[in-house]
Amino acid sequence: MKLDPSRAALVVIDPQVDFMSPSSPAWPVVGESVTEHNVVPNLVRLFRAAKSADMPVVISPHYYYLHDHKWKVQGPLEILQHKLGMFDRKGPLTLDGFAGSGAEWMPEFKEYIEDGKTIVCSPHKLYGPQVNDLVLQLGKQRINQVVLAGMAANLCVESHLRHLLEHGFEVAVVRDAIAAAKLPEGDGYMAALINFRFIANGLWTTDRSIQEMARG
Repeated sequence: MKLDPSRAALVVIDPQVDFMSPSSPAWPVVGESVTEHNVVPNLVRLFRAAKSADMPVVISPHYYYLHDHKWKVQGPLEILQHKLGMFDRKGPLTLDGFAGSGAEWMPEFKEYIEDGKTIVCSPHKLYGPQVNDLVLQLGKQRINQVVLAGMAANLCVESHLRHLLEHGFEVAVVRDAIAAAKLPEGDGYMAALINFRFIANGLWTTDRSIQEMARG
């Protein structure tokens, strides 16, 4: 895969406090991986490079509203996230309580996301972008190449990757700008990396991604 910045976008999944900050209730299981792969500093570098290359930056966030807590059908991770209050907002039409919450952007990313140019999609609710407007937003910008980063590697990142590939996009995953939980059953990051080697069009480092963005 060779990146053409004129038809490419940086897509970042869940760049939020509840996934990437030591204050997150998920930190005991994701913190080691986030730290080991320098995810937050590398995402800052990717944001900066994409802005410099005038490449669109698109955020696919995760939010839960009060009505989401009333789901009658839930998987184990959804149950846990609701129990912990992860990504919670008071409602889709209000930002009351958003500032300083776990649903908010990491402070390191705010200047890039809140610059008036970044596309913030509607939230994905489980793992993939099937129910948000990510594919629509990319298509409306005539984008068919994606540099993909964010959280969590074996869940939302892999689900976004598979969905984008099925829609004909070329996708490179930035291997040191993703992380995942480490559990007794294994390392979610390594599980994802095995699949990415088979299915992604590119599996790049942050350094390689920045070089590709500078081609334009």
